[in-house]
Amino acid sequence: MAAMQTITAHDKDLGGGFKVRRLLPAMGRQSIGPFLFFDHFGPVTVTPESEHDVRPHPHIGLATVTYLFSGAIMHRDSLGSVQQIEPGAINWMTAGKGIVHSERRPQALAQTSYVNHGIQLWAALPVEAEEAEPSFVHTPADAIPQLQVGDATVRVLIGQAWGQQSPVVSLAPALYLDIQLPAGGALTLPAGLAQEVGLYTVDAAVTLDGATLYAQTLTVLPTDQAMLLRAGDSAVRCMLVGGDALLQRRHIWWNFVSTRKERIVQAADDWEAQRMGHVPGETESIPLPERRFKP
Repeated sequence: MAAMQTITAHDKDLGGGFKVRRLLPAMGRQSIGPFLFFDHFGPVTVTPESEHDVRPHPHIGLATVTYLFSGAIMHRDSLGSVQQIEPGAINWMTAGKGIVHSERRPQALAQTSYVNHGIQLWAALPVEAEEAEPSFVHTPADAIPQLQVGDATVRVLIGQAWGQQSPVVSLAPALYLDIQLPAGGALTLPAGLAQEVGLYTVDAAVTLDGATLYAQTLTVLPTDQAMLLRAGDSAVRCMLVGGDALLQRRHIWWNFVSTRKERIVQAADDWEAQRMGHVPGETESIPLPERRFKP
């Protein structure tokens, strides 16, 4: 079997004690396909006392992709979008030349406890689309193709696989699959799913052509051969991400992504001067980090 790169998570505190497991970017690996941030959050119980809300903050040069296994998040942005993010839906926000958004507990759940669990990705935008007009698109769960392949239930969240095409529009070739296997179940991953492919084990270990992939690790796979994915003694969920390799490395600082360092400096200045827009109804915001970007 060809050598595979395994990436382990590091914890990142987003504030208020809300921690995520961050897989990308990693030492020696900035991206897989267009995806250059990979955060796994939860399962975490949100109580009325929890302070897990993410206050308004800006982005440029990227798209955020939010997918929940359980729970709910209320998205609001400077375009006026208001959308409750729920399990199984894909929420794609193109930042482009600049957008501001918040991610909070839905008001209807303010006095209840519930479990939030999901994945948020950042996709680098193609160079020609880095300054695109910002947008937000919600694709409901019932619009996402779901099929049975071998023993697996596969949801095609973004891109195309096994003859099924997701309705989600990405600005660059991308692939994002939700794969669920029962205990002992198997699925053959065909060669050529995408130019670059990574497999993340959400909740249990699996084997791939007999090699063990441990829980909550991201493994960069060879793409020129079919591989047999098999669950162990428990059911398992895996997320497969990929797409065309980025032709130009991205500069990443705070919430900003660009091929140009000077664009990140400009975005920081614009946010500090409150020139990047405002989320209707919001009075708070996250300030710039004290440690500034150095071009």
